[in-house]
Amino acid sequence: MAPIVIAKSGGDPDLPAKLTTQVIVCSVIAAFGGLMFGYDIGISGGVTSMDDFLIKFFPTVYVKKHQVKENNYCKYNNQYLQLFTSSLYLAAIVASYFASMACKKFGRKPTIQAASIFFVAGAILNTAAKDLGMLIAGRLCLGAGVGFGNQAVPLFISEIAPAKYRGGLNICFQFLITVGILCANLINYGTSRLHPNGWRVSLGGAAVPALFLLIGSIIIVETPTSLIERGKKDKGLETLKKIRGVDNVDKEFEELLHATELAKQAKHSYRNLMKRSSRPQLICGTILQVFQQFTGINVIMFYAPVLFQTMGFGGDASLLSAVVTGLVNVLSTLVAIFTVDKIGRKKLLVQAAIQMLIAQTIVGAVLAVHLKSTNAMPSNYAIFVVILICLFVSGFAWSWGPLGWLIPSEIFPLETRNAGFFFAVSMNMVCTFLVAQAFLSMLCSMRSGIFFFFVVWIIIMGTFAIFLLPETKGIPIDEMNERVWKKHWFWKRYFDDDDGKGDVEIQAKPEEN
Repeated sequence: MAPIVIAKSGGDPDLPAKLTTQVIVCSVIAAFGGLMFGYDIGISGGVTSMDDFLIKFFPTVYVKKHQVKENNYCKYNNQYLQLFTSSLYLAAIVASYFASMACKKFGRKPTIQAASIFFVAGAILNTAAKDLGMLIAGRLCLGAGVGFGNQAVPLFISEIAPAKYRGGLNICFQFLITVGILCANLINYGTSRLHPNGWRVSLGGAAVPALFLLIGSIIIVETPTSLIERGKKDKGLETLKKIRGVDNVDKEFEELLHATELAKQAKHSYRNLMKRSSRPQLICGTILQVFQQFTGINVIMFYAPVLFQTMGFGGDASLLSAVVTGLVNVLSTLVAIFTVDKIGRKKLLVQAAIQMLIAQTIVGAVLAVHLKSTNAMPSNYAIFVVILICLFVSGFAWSWGPLGWLIPSEIFPLETRNAGFFFAVSMNMVCTFLVAQAFLSMLCSMRSGIFFFFVVWIIIMGTFAIFLLPETKGIPIDEMNERVWKKHWFWKRYFDDDDGKGDVEIQAKPEEN
């Protein structure tokens, strides 16, 4: 495509840039890390609902599933079955720490390549699994890939994108997560008829996006920030000119040099993250991850086929319903790509919180009235629940899903960026693990009340977005402290006094109020 001339947003014409083909191609290739993550989210629930898979690895669940009088809410309640899904996120927590160090020492590009290698290895182990141990080992490798990918990809895209288009480009990561979920649902729908090894095809499919990312990562550039950070200034300047499409990058290059110099002086990034002036970014970056997972979205995406079977759909119908919600997820994420840099982050988050609140409340009420322990839900109500779930998924897909990754990737200054984003990614994985490991047991004990549990969380996160989350639309990353945090009604108090005794003065003093 022809490059589009833009000024770096935030009203700063001194930072000229073009939306170049190089930036678009690099962003799309890197975002395939999201496709890997999404494919795994979508594939788990479908595979765990396949009888052939259950017979081989979880025979007790298979027996319970087919008992006539088995409790609707408890037929899949098995800790090992939950561990199959959640073990990935335990590995991702550990891997994201090492990925944060790899990002800083080796760069974003090699870290992305490592993610794809881990993912290929995990897919091979799962495809060839002969016992539960081998299956879990494959999941742990996939988890390492998720940890490395989720740490590096959003940072990579945020650092190469012009500020005006940073939001839309970064959401390519979340968009491909949704595409991965949809692809997984479609593949599950097809492989459910391939007996007895359809589940192997589903799990092995994870290698396809991983191989694409591995091959594609050969042609992407390293970010100028990472190059300069590792002492390759000339290469950093050359790359900056290449991705901006202009030669006049002196001001932006000087800003990167200045930020990098400060980051080098601040040798202990994790210690600096504990400073008073770093708390606003740390709190917002990590709490968004908690909120993202406690919307209940991964309950829908992990266990959609299982959940729909609980409501009385047959095996094929439940997988098809999961395909429908996956398609809604993909299409709704497009809304975020085209609106996030126009109407801003906060408005999307608040509007979606209201939409998700309504949908979850009605779903909980319908299940409470019409789905008892052993009955089959009337088909008209079951279809109504699927529609409500699609309404819930659409709200999440254009708000808390993509923005939960975008905002933490753009709010940290360079000296704490890797450490700060590590905390954000780790919190996401911790909460994902907790939800994945606990949901089937919670569904068994709380029944329809599980949806009201998530309703309470949605109320809390909506309130947080209204009062405590600043708007970051169009602000260059290295100007966030001065133009966002120091001007926010609540967070500006964390910059009022000099808390940096013995540490580096990272930003200029705020203006007197």
